[in-house]
Amino acid sequence: MNIGEIARRAGVSRSTVSYALSGKRPVSEETRRKIQRVVDELGYRPSASARALANGRTSTLGLVFPPAGNHYTGMQLDFIGSVVEAAAAYDYDVLLSPSGVDSDRSFQRLLGERRVDGAILMEIRLEDDRVDHLSALAFPSVAIGRTARPEGAWWVGLDHTALVERCVHHLADLGHRRIAFVNRPEQLLRTGYESAHRGLEGFTKAAAERGLTVRTYCCGDDADSGQTCVERILHDDPATTALVTLNEAALGGLYRGLARAGRHVPRDFSVTGVVAGRWAETVTPQLTAADVPAAEMGRLAVDLLVERLDHPDAPPRHHLLTPPISLRASTGPAGARPATDTGTDTTR
Repeated sequence: MNIGEIARRAGVSRSTVSYALSGKRPVSEETRRKIQRVVDELGYRPSASARALANGRTSTLGLVFPPAGNHYTGMQLDFIGSVVEAAAAYDYDVLLSPSGVDSDRSFQRLLGERRVDGAILMEIRLEDDRVDHLSALAFPSVAIGRTARPEGAWWVGLDHTALVERCVHHLADLGHRRIAFVNRPEQLLRTGYESAHRGLEGFTKAAAERGLTVRTYCCGDDADSGQTCVERILHDDPATTALVTLNEAALGGLYRGLARAGRHVPRDFSVTGVVAGRWAETVTPQLTAADVPAAEMGRLAVDLLVERLDHPDAPPRHHLLTPPISLRASTGPAGARPATDTGTDTTR
């Protein structure tokens, strides 16, 4: 079924049908109703490509979201789901592009073939060529995360520095003096992954303020890596009584490693970090954490992108979120295990 057949049955020209469907030119109410009756009877739906040619819009948003490692973590899938759900509320579809750099073929097809009206970028690096490329093209985009110079850009971010600081201060207030930091994988830190760097910055700053003995570790995004990381922590400093983590994918392994080492949470070892709420509640005991508001961040990113599309001249806007720490059952007062304070700070 096509516009020509609709025009024949409605007794009007093809151009009149096109104007009635696109709204590009006014059509009398009587004619519009006549055309709509035929459209309803035939169950006609204009193709996405035809709509794009007619009005310059694809009604599709791009989500540029490379997996940080060799798979998507649960938190990453939460973000993808939140963007898709928020876009649907605006009657937009979402096209996922697993692109990590601006030279990636998927990313170039997304732009060169104008498959989408705008893009949401995730897994942001402090120096991110994708952000720079879209900015240079004046292509409508919003980042979930912040580059090193976020001024004048559209973005939604989580203040990892402040959140990790709060986690450290919470543990210090409970009397913990020897604390480990479990970060994301080493390759993400090397490539300038924003949350890994800003989280490490917050940990280092708060530990110095409280005069703590600390060690920092990179950890793979899986449970086995989490268990191995705990073994390293307790080998390097058996007197460690707490850890802070950004790595929700390794969380189950962190707990397993502590259990196998005979450390009870939270009686003689406390665990906290920055993790999505539903993942914090899947472990036992439930994790005291700054809950990552994935659904809210996805919705805000879509809101900003739709605003950019509807108002191309609007000044840049952003949202920086600092959710409170949800006190659950994984943190408690420092236990009575003996500790010899060497004052050594070691990065691993």
